[in-house]
Amino acid sequence: MSDLENGHYADAEKKTTGGAGGIAGGHKVTVDQAQDVYYDPSKEKFLTRLGFNLESFKRAPGTTRGLVSHGDIPPEFMQHDNPLLQQKMKNRHLQMIAVGGSIGTGLFVGSGSALGNGGPAGILLAWIIMGVMLINVTQALGEMAILYPVSGGFYTLASRMLDESFAFSMGWNYVLQWAVVLPLEITVAGSTVQYWTDAVPLAAWITIFMLLIILVSAFGTLGYAEEEFWSSCLKLVVVVIYIIIAIVCVCGGGPAGGDFDHYIGASLWHEAPGAFPNGFKGVCAVFVTAAFSFAGTELVGLAATETPNPRKTMPSAVKNTFWRITLIYITSLTLVGLTIRSDDDSLYNGSGSDISPFVILMDRARIKGMNHIINLTICISVLSIGLSCVYAGSRTLTALAETGYAPRIFTYVDKSGRPLWSLIAILAFAPIAYINCADVGSQVFDWLVALSGLSTLITWLSICVTHIRFRKAWKVQGHSLEELPFTALGGVYGSWLGATLLVIILIAQFYIALFPIGGVTSAGERAQSFFISYLAAPIMIGFYIIGYLWKRKTPRKAHEIDLDTGRKSWLTVEDMRAYRAERAKAPLYIRVYRTLFSSA
Repeated sequence: MSDLENGHYADAEKKTTGGAGGIAGGHKVTVDQAQDVYYDPSKEKFLTRLGFNLESFKRAPGTTRGLVSHGDIPPEFMQHDNPLLQQKMKNRHLQMIAVGGSIGTGLFVGSGSALGNGGPAGILLAWIIMGVMLINVTQALGEMAILYPVSGGFYTLASRMLDESFAFSMGWNYVLQWAVVLPLEITVAGSTVQYWTDAVPLAAWITIFMLLIILVSAFGTLGYAEEEFWSSCLKLVVVVIYIIIAIVCVCGGGPAGGDFDHYIGASLWHEAPGAFPNGFKGVCAVFVTAAFSFAGTELVGLAATETPNPRKTMPSAVKNTFWRITLIYITSLTLVGLTIRSDDDSLYNGSGSDISPFVILMDRARIKGMNHIINLTICISVLSIGLSCVYAGSRTLTALAETGYAPRIFTYVDKSGRPLWSLIAILAFAPIAYINCADVGSQVFDWLVALSGLSTLITWLSICVTHIRFRKAWKVQGHSLEELPFTALGGVYGSWLGATLLVIILIAQFYIALFPIGGVTSAGERAQSFFISYLAAPIMIGFYIIGYLWKRKTPRKAHEIDLDTGRKSWLTVEDMRAYRAERAKAPLYIRVYRTLFSSA
């Protein structure tokens, strides 16, 4: 009995008019053998689906084929309707991952040191530049992820459309990035709790938070998605409350006796040390903090393969990134620059949430209780990013194994939909957090973080370049842009702009790595400063050389790029025109809403 007769594709928008009319390039389909087998997890016991009995850890015998497909799909591509991962992520999960998923220590804590380096105007300028770049990155990623919600997301697409050796280096560096950030976030969570008391040793808090991350990770995709949903809700509420309080404080409405019981306006922009206390070098130094605060935004591209209908859910997730950047980051950072001096001693004396400008404002304004709420939010945000480390690292490691660039054991996906051995591999890095209990812990961690310091920027650059190559191949192989279910706002020009800004930012980082703020006193200090900032570059080059020597693959020409494998939309130009004509009949307010927040 066929899949269609079994009803496995009952929710797919398929035609019954025969073949696809030709497969671009005649590419050979190669997949995991399990992808030829249909597996229905709904027939399993509840505890198996949840992941909490021994049966759940057994290998999934096949794919659930839970991704909705659109159009007349060639039979040989049917098995690509799904990877082995299961589609447990709901629309609300994806939206909150896009809106609040990456809000964490970069904004709440890192903005303090960024203010000290760049000043109130410097942080605003750096975050705006990064925001413009990132909007183009997410638009490009959305266009490709909706059409190809494949396992590994942007890594798999870079491997297919750019160069397998570069994708190998980018993918492994991305895994390394999250593996190293995981113990860092666990340590930060421990130090954040010490805002209230230092009676409990740091090692004890590290153990508690590490066990919490392992427990939530045991629930697989659903555990990560639910945690992200509720933690993002909390983060957004707290940021909105902060914005309201900060506006009142700037206008002089703070409690009597506090620093904001009189109007201050934009006085901190004019008084010494001014809007740009460290000039051009200060702005360059802020870029790395801004990049860190936005890290994880690309996770919606990885999550696309674990949501049932990316064509329906991804457009709003992509567009919500714009509103997050505009309303959350830009607004809150403007207020940080208006309320806290860039040379404030509190930004430098302390650790964890003690140096958060959000907490400093509440303390200076004498608003009791809010500092504790913000500190709690920082703590939850840190744990949220820790779980993102496990999610992103494990999914990318699984994709590396599926493309032959990691041991095959990491392709193992169990009956609960967890990439089991990949999860274990990333979680194995968590105990590194105990290094911070030693006297040399901070120095060791500086070098560990340096291993992947530029990884996020390189990942975003690869997304832009992959989109440029995709558009070229799409045109060369005779396709029309009207066939695409979602098109990037700036098109290919937006990706060129994003790539250009990223190259400029990488150059700025190179400059600040060689000539840091405050200067250096010896050649040894300069070398240390450079490698702590740029160690990821030689690591990337090393991975590329290994990948090339291993597979001996060169970049594909546009007509050789596989545009069919894993494709989920096979609708024709006529189909899409009819669809858009029907959507155009909606009332004006609905069309405006769709343009701003959903699929147009």
